[in-house]
Amino acid sequence: MPEPFEVFLVTPEREVWSGEATIVIARGTEGELGIMNGHVPVLIQLAIGPLFIEPTGGEERIAAAVDGGFLHAVTSEGRTRVDVLAEFAELAPEIDLEKARSQREDAQRRLQDPDDAEAAADLLKAESRLALLERA
Repeated sequence: MPEPFEVFLVTPEREVWSGEATIVIARGTEGELGIMNGHVPVLIQLAIGPLFIEPTGGEERIAAAVDGGFLHAVTSEGRTRVDVLAEFAELAPEIDLEKARSQREDAQRRLQDPDDAEAAADLLKAESRLALLERA
C-alpha cells in the first residue's frame, strides 16, 4: 500500500478538505498530474477541471471541481505535503445539479456575444461540475 501524505485543499474563503491521502490527481494548464508520497517538488498552475484525492482510512474518493489556482507539492524527510490553493473549489456532494445546468445554458447563450470574454471559462466551470456529478 502506498505511503500516505498530507493534503490540503483550500480557497480564499475556506478549507474545503484536508487529511491524509495516497494519491492526488489534478488537471494543470499543461495536462494531468498524479502525486504520491515521495514526489519531487512541483508547483503547477491548475486549470478549470476535476481534482481527485484518494484518502486513507477507507474513506470514499474525494472529487472536487476546481476553478484554477495552484498545486504545490514538497517532500521533506520522506514525507510529502500537497497544498491545493484553488481560486474556487466545490466538493461533488456540494454541487447543485440544477444550478450547474442553468449556468451551462447561460454560458452557452453568452458565447454568442463576442464581447463576453468570460463565457468560455464559465462554460468550462459548469461542464466540469456536471461531469463530476455524472461520475458519482
